[in-house]
Amino acid sequence: MHQLIKNELYNSFSNIFSHKLFRNSFIYVLCNFIKISLPFFLLPILTRYLSPFDYGIIATFEILLSILIVFVGLNAPSAVSVNFFKLSRDDLKIYNGNASYVAIVSFLLTFSIVYFAKTHLAHLLKFPENWLLIMVFVALANYAFSLNITLWQVEEKPLPYGLFLILQTALNFGLSVYFIIVLRWQWQGRFMGIIISSIIFGLISVFILYKRDYLKFSFNPNYIKDILWFGIPLIPHVLGGWLMTAIDRIFINNMVSVAATGIYTVGYQIGAIIGFLIQSFNQAWAPYLFNSLQKNDNAQKVKIVNFTYIMFLLIIMLALLLSIISPFLLKFLVGENFYSAYNYVIWIAFGSAANGMYYLVVNYITFVKKHIY
Repeated sequence: MHQLIKNELYNSFSNIFSHKLFRNSFIYVLCNFIKISLPFFLLPILTRYLSPFDYGIIATFEILLSILIVFVGLNAPSAVSVNFFKLSRDDLKIYNGNASYVAIVSFLLTFSIVYFAKTHLAHLLKFPENWLLIMVFVALANYAFSLNITLWQVEEKPLPYGLFLILQTALNFGLSVYFIIVLRWQWQGRFMGIIISSIIFGLISVFILYKRDYLKFSFNPNYIKDILWFGIPLIPHVLGGWLMTAIDRIFINNMVSVAATGIYTVGYQIGAIIGFLIQSFNQAWAPYLFNSLQKNDNAQKVKIVNFTYIMFLLIIMLALLLSIISPFLLKFLVGENFYSAYNYVIWIAFGSAANGMYYLVVNYITFVKKHIY
């Protein structure tokens, strides 16, 4: 009996590790680890060349860019990922083209709003006004980039996805290091690294989408309606996530100082490791889940729910471990001016854990397009 149990356990673990979901998850985690490790490897350098004030300005830039991406893209790549399994290849090409129509119109509207409100926004957010309009173009480039890698994700092709992501990240941080260390451009150097790399890879993404025959510009009002019905209800949802993960730095900018925001941001980067791990897993999990739910197999649904509970427990344990080791980790990673950032890690780690558990469940709502709830 004992040997039988051992054999069953061995077979169970063998099935898990040989499963396509595990292999894809491993590749996504590895590629995203390389992406996220670059900022960590650069922390010892950048925290010695940049002041807490510089880090605070950079953090504000990243926050503003993330919200512009929401309004320009309207979550259209997510709509594409859900419809990938429901449309024929020819219909999907038309759907992608109509998603691009939506993104272009959203870009023009967002650009107009930012143009007329830029002076007020700059004063409110303690941010240099002349960079705001450029960021709207970066958001549009991000839409093309996201659509491209989303299609690789739903096709369950993590290798091209990962390679493209790593190359974009390498260019981003390579340019940033050159501008900051060699040219001594301070926070402006980080801005230029993000802007140049985003625009270059946005253009490359458009080229790849055309070469792979994934775009057909044929106006379809039903697809436009579907994309808007999918994306617009998600705006409050995404803004809610933005409020939880980004508004803190806006408050610190205004209530304490931009330099305090810089120290907090370093602590946030450490605590957000939990979110990175969950996001990497979810990139493999979401296509697998959508495909499984499409089959409508009750036995498979029970397995999915049980697996979700196991992931909940694992996420909490990881957050606790990171919180314990963070003071020692920071002494190796950052300059002395940023040591106090460890005070923030435990809050961010457990916040990321809670958010990760939410993301494991929200995929079900995404599949049935019930975002209004």
